[in-house]
Amino acid sequence: MAYRPSAVTIICTHTHTTASAFLAADESYLEPSALVGQDYLDWCLEFCQRHRIDLFWPGKEAAFISLHQAQFHALGIQVLSVADYDTLSLLDNKAAFYAALDPDVAQTMEFIAVDNLYAFDHAVAELSRRHDSLCVKPSVSVFGLGFRVLDTRRDSITHLLKGVEYEIPLQELRQGMMNTRSFDTMLVMEHLDGHEWSVDCAGRHGKLLCAVQRRKSLLLGHGQEIDNNAEIAGMVERLTAHYYLNGLFNIQFKNGKDGPRLLEINPRPSGGFGMACLAGTNLAKLALQAFKGEKVSPPEIHYGLKIAEVNTPVVLRDKV
Repeated sequence: MAYRPSAVTIICTHTHTTASAFLAADESYLEPSALVGQDYLDWCLEFCQRHRIDLFWPGKEAAFISLHQAQFHALGIQVLSVADYDTLSLLDNKAAFYAALDPDVAQTMEFIAVDNLYAFDHAVAELSRRHDSLCVKPSVSVFGLGFRVLDTRRDSITHLLKGVEYEIPLQELRQGMMNTRSFDTMLVMEHLDGHEWSVDCAGRHGKLLCAVQRRKSLLLGHGQEIDNNAEIAGMVERLTAHYYLNGLFNIQFKNGKDGPRLLEINPRPSGGFGMACLAGTNLAKLALQAFKGEKVSPPEIHYGLKIAEVNTPVVLRDKV
């Protein structure tokens, strides 16, 4: 991103020519797809110099780039990192993140981390004593991939014929584990079956500038509501300060029998970020103003607003 006193030029890079982010950019460029680690860092440094970037906002390799911000600063390039390397690495591993989180900062659901069948059976037996329904998900995952509710009554053919989603038969999962001595860490957790909140946030080095709560309907396709849950607002503010969060980020919660529980902190804008801005604030503008040292005035949030997204056909590329 390059900016002048009265304007911002957005320069976007991606490994795919059909990246939808290109639609919002003033200039767009392809990245070499195979670069990771130091090779990708070197490419970013050269690109930022060549295109006279003032502010670099990394998506790919964000934790690694955060660790090496000094190399950009030496060239006069600022880096907008949501958190430091250790924090970004922690947020990526939910088992470590949940275990390290102080309950006075935010409450999570009860969970047990497992990586083999014996540990899984113990976790299911232990948590079933206190919770009517359990679920599982990988410790390292994005977009909710791998999340499943444990079904103790039906088998997979019933799921297939009835169109059951996000559930997995307990005994069939166990059978698969019998064939695998150990596997990547997964979490066995109490299942939270209430409303889910996606909270889009702008912050500056641990100070929360603005947060917009989107409470999702329990019925698919019935939109979301701009909410003002006091318990969630308190957890968002404490999490922002505790992890020294910065820029744009998203925090998700879900309601259970004991109230709202933290699901995860996403060190990036959410897919529903645009809906949050309908509540009366431009979160990206706030984050940029704060980064530039300008005064940021808290916006008025329109609570109770019912919102949704409408798909629009667009041309991603006009040449084959």
